Amino acid sequence: MNKVDKSMIIGDILRGDATIAPILMAAGMHCIGCPSAQGESLEQAAMVHGLDADQLVARINDYLAVKEQK
Repeated sequence: MNKVDKSMIIGDILRGDATIAPILMAAGMHCIGCPSAQGESLEQAAMVHGLDADQLVARINDYLAVKEQK
């Protein structure tokens, strides 16, 4: 996985790259394994948790860019 966007489903993101899970958990999304995460977009989950989806997407994409360079 090279990049995520806020419309992507959390379950799909984690199936694409499970190493993103710690970023989501650090942001307060501790229920990433729950059934709703399998059908909930990153933007929807961010809203429920009171997070800025754009900032979260930027954090994940920064991580993926660094990971790709290694």
